[in-house]
Amino acid sequence: MPAASATPPRPEFSPGSRIAVLLPLPLAGPYDYRVGHESVAVGDFVRVPLGNREAVGVAWGPGDGDIPETRLRAITGRMEAAPPMPDALRALVDWVAAYTLAPPGAVLKMAMSVPAALEPVRGPLLCHLVEPQPDLRSSTARTQVLACAARLPPLTVTDLAREAGVGPGVVRGLIKAGALRIEESGLPPAIAEPDAAWPGPRLSPDQARAATALADSLDRGFSVTLLDGVTGSGKTEVYFEAVAATLAAGRQVLVLLPEIALSTQWLHRFASRFGCPPSEWHSELGDTRRRDTWRAVATGRAKVVVGARSALFLPFSDLGLIIVDEEHDGAFKQEDGVSYHARDMAVVRARLGAIPVVLASATPALETVANVQAGRYRKLVLPDRHAGAALPTIASVDLRRNPPPRGRWLGPDLVAALTETAAAGEQAMLYLNRRGYAPLTLCRVCGFRLRCPNCTAWLVEHRGAGRLICHHCGYAVRRPESCPECGSEEGFTACGPGVERVAEEAALLFPDLRQAVMTSDTCGGPAAAAALVGAMAEGRLDLLVGTQIVAKGYHFPRLTLVGVIDADLGLEGGDLRAAERTFQLLSQVAGRAGRAERPGRVLLQTWQPEHPVMRALVAGDRDGFMEREAEMRRAALMPPFGRLAALILSGPEPDPLDDFARRLGRAAPPAAGIDVLGPAPAPLALLRGRHRRRFLIKAERGVPLQAWLRDWLGRVAPTGGIRVQVDVDPTGFQ
Repeated sequence: MPAASATPPRPEFSPGSRIAVLLPLPLAGPYDYRVGHESVAVGDFVRVPLGNREAVGVAWGPGDGDIPETRLRAITGRMEAAPPMPDALRALVDWVAAYTLAPPGAVLKMAMSVPAALEPVRGPLLCHLVEPQPDLRSSTARTQVLACAARLPPLTVTDLAREAGVGPGVVRGLIKAGALRIEESGLPPAIAEPDAAWPGPRLSPDQARAATALADSLDRGFSVTLLDGVTGSGKTEVYFEAVAATLAAGRQVLVLLPEIALSTQWLHRFASRFGCPPSEWHSELGDTRRRDTWRAVATGRAKVVVGARSALFLPFSDLGLIIVDEEHDGAFKQEDGVSYHARDMAVVRARLGAIPVVLASATPALETVANVQAGRYRKLVLPDRHAGAALPTIASVDLRRNPPPRGRWLGPDLVAALTETAAAGEQAMLYLNRRGYAPLTLCRVCGFRLRCPNCTAWLVEHRGAGRLICHHCGYAVRRPESCPECGSEEGFTACGPGVERVAEEAALLFPDLRQAVMTSDTCGGPAAAAALVGAMAEGRLDLLVGTQIVAKGYHFPRLTLVGVIDADLGLEGGDLRAAERTFQLLSQVAGRAGRAERPGRVLLQTWQPEHPVMRALVAGDRDGFMEREAEMRRAALMPPFGRLAALILSGPEPDPLDDFARRLGRAAPPAAGIDVLGPAPAPLALLRGRHRRRFLIKAERGVPLQAWLRDWLGRVAPTGGIRVQVDVDPTGFQ
């Protein structure tokens, strides 16, 4: 893979000339400024006056000339400490803004998410040993710290505490006592560099062929490859070979994972393969680490970054490869703010940079499959599990014929399977994609239901936390002692199961099993997730009960049974992707079973065993299911064979909102190939205290949808606190 070609010189503007500066604010476009006493080039980060304050933006190009020269304000100065924003990233900002109809400044804000990284570089604060203090109060912990400080080079407070096996408070106490002093190192924090030559595992013939094909694509400019492999086929090890080849060429790699904070095993596998961990980018990182990582990416010191969708907007200086793992996962879609799909934008970013992108999945999205069939993407297939492991057997359990006892959720077949698994000393997993104890609490006397005051949603009981919680806005309250409607003190009852209730039932039936619950509530960060995953992988748990996060690519060698409590959950509601999404999720959950030498089995408790999703899962007919799904979408001209966009209108009061929605609907310009559905109340008609109405726009492929939307939205301006959010290519309908 050749090194990147020389970057063409950036257009430079001399003092006194007009230049456009884009600010990270929800503005319609750049503002014009006058270049001050020093020249400024496109991509430079600059300080500019904005009203009565100063802001930081990016020099975007020549000014448009609308503002008289006499009114132009001068750029205050360049941010010398920050490398210029790369051309490909600026192009991505423009592209995403145009495609999503978001203000360019709102997109730029995602690329300038760490303002501190633009300030002058400061090295880490390191602890230096001071001459012995005769009056220093001694302790075992302090002695350990001082011994480490004398033996090792200067370290940060956190690192010194870790080396000494004490808490950071001990180190800080020694600093306060004068036994240690803090000094800035003057150098940026060291970044471990992955070793491309580090020996990897021996690949199977299928894996080796796929790895060679990926490596061969690295020197051919832009391409998209779907790495399609069954669960447990070793897709990660295959694309690691492409990572190694990219590193050997001296270029950077971006790996996108759906929820990087939960991907403990992936990080361990990377460190084993390349000798050190990658740089991480996700919302759980602290401010200092985000700042250091952003700088390391911009200067090229961070060679491999693994991150969530926002990592797409990092300023890579020489990006050579993008990998999107679990490309089908819904977590790659951002709903709030700028609505974009990270998988699709990763393809755009690769095209703008003329580099390859790899999409990996055992259950590819229908959009990806359609692109493969159209010849736009290449496909590499891994048909078998690695090391001879067999795919699990999947069976449906008809709850109409063999239901669980009244008030229970584990049917007799699943209980029997759990008993057999426990007797064999193997592990089991119970899956239900519903957090909490119960999704609804009602009064049996009068029928009153506890609902969120801010959203169109029931309050979910979280018995462990002693709270009723709204999963949409976070509102939480203790369960009232009596019914607010009828005053009954005995009438409240929990309706339906959540994972906490399933775990409670499992504990009653199998009191000797060591079990844990894995949800976004119990895994509040990487450390909690790592602890649970480690306990399961090391055999310190017998039963794991969890929501969809248990399907995130984990490898548990002793896990042989997966029980799905409610396989029908997610099939209802009119979502055009409901069947596809349910098939993908259940396939991924099922794929956790039998990944080593012990065979696995999966039981799907369902009230609809005849449903196409259940039939396809039991038969192992993924391709047949996707083909039938595609036929239905094609007949209805729905994505990926047609296009959708959604307008979500929200406001503080319903009547003005309805009036605006009607006026906007009447203003829709007629156009061939475009149908406007609505306005109608959104499924979540009240969210976070704001009333919501929705338009759905259905368009034929080839219709200039964005231009039509701009024309429409420019005809009626929202007033009275009403907001309009545009979602091009929506994946959900809330």
